[in-house]
Amino acid sequence: MLRLALRSLRFRTGGFVATFLSMFLGATMVMAFASMLDTALGDGVPAASQETLLTMANVVGGWGLLMVAFAVTSTLTLSVRQRSTEMALLKSIGATPAQIGRMIVGETAVVAVVAAALAIPFAVLGGSRLLEVLISTDQVDPGVTYVFGPAALGIGLGVTFVGSTIAAMLTTRRTTRMRVADSLLDASTGRARMGKVRLIAALLFLAGGTNLGVITATVMHGKGTDAMQTAGSASIVFAIGLALLGPFLVRRVTAALAWPLQWVAGVGGYLTVQNVRQRTNEMATALMPIILFTGIATGTLYMQDIDNKALATTGAVQTSLQKNIETLNLVVIGMLALFACIMLINTLVAATTYRRREFGQQRLVGVTRGQVLRMVGLEGILLAATGAFFGAIASLATVLPFSFARTDSIIPDSSIWVFAGIITVAVSVTLASSVGSAWRAIRTPAVEAVIA
Repeated sequence: MLRLALRSLRFRTGGFVATFLSMFLGATMVMAFASMLDTALGDGVPAASQETLLTMANVVGGWGLLMVAFAVTSTLTLSVRQRSTEMALLKSIGATPAQIGRMIVGETAVVAVVAAALAIPFAVLGGSRLLEVLISTDQVDPGVTYVFGPAALGIGLGVTFVGSTIAAMLTTRRTTRMRVADSLLDASTGRARMGKVRLIAALLFLAGGTNLGVITATVMHGKGTDAMQTAGSASIVFAIGLALLGPFLVRRVTAALAWPLQWVAGVGGYLTVQNVRQRTNEMATALMPIILFTGIATGTLYMQDIDNKALATTGAVQTSLQKNIETLNLVVIGMLALFACIMLINTLVAATTYRRREFGQQRLVGVTRGQVLRMVGLEGILLAATGAFFGAIASLATVLPFSFARTDSIIPDSSIWVFAGIITVAVSVTLASSVGSAWRAIRTPAVEAVIA
């Protein structure tokens, strides 16, 4: 099966691009922050600088690790779903579920090793730049020397390889257990139900985010900037819970907006509704990074704005600890938001490019290229609006409790333009990725796209 996995990689290189990019970027991010551990354990590092470096490595690196695992699982899920017909054919000629599972895990392991190895020089560059930022903001002593050592390599390589292979095993679990007829039906409809494990995980994350919000508003009330310890994590945990509910959210939103879309957009609206219903799981995969980006960015930026205004109101001077926390928040939001954006682009490009044959079939029955692009554009708007709405809900787990804990007011005195800017980025990235990929896909003649 390993030889089959290598042959599959050789002849299906394009199908692994999305997964490779997730692993590569994830390994780069994890190793860059893990290198702060090596740096902190270097000779002659002052205690205050060591504490800052360890905090940066543990807090930011920990959340980054979770996001990486989430991204790799999402892209692998999309890749495996796109190969449902291939899996069914392998079963029909005698391949066992265990053999198919080993093939996919073998493919993933090879990609993970290559991605992690290529990420090392970029991680070194990213880690050194991160240390420069900490030194320039007076949070780390200028005499501290950057070290990229065993902690960064061990954590980066180990997490990328182990996390990716575990994600592959979890992803293939359902597909390999299905009968041939069920596999073919799943490949043709793409409307599989959400698994119980995923539902339970989603509910646990939602409960965890809610719990952190309650702790912020009660236990951390009146404790100033310290309330960020629980408030900052609340929107991230809650957003992950909503992202896991992606298939359920897509179905419900589509059902609610089906008639308005068809009435306003005509043929394009009808095609959009039918395609979203047919491709619920693929759309849910693309919805995840939008919810994460919107929820994390909104929650963190508004939390920092609330804290800054609270300090200004009291006339207090920002201490070194508060400056450290502000830098940490900005690094967190920058890292996670950038990764979520890349994950969104990666997922949408992979999903839309795969639909070349579908677009060809539509054009052969009379759908024009303009109608195809309008359909994809409406799908993108539907995705962006759904992701922004539920991302905003996730951000409330941070914003409302922290505002009450910090200012005794549930409603923060913050500008709506911050949220408007976040929504603009989410919509722009979604439309540019999906419509741009669709435009490239429909440049192929319809007949050639169908028989390819």
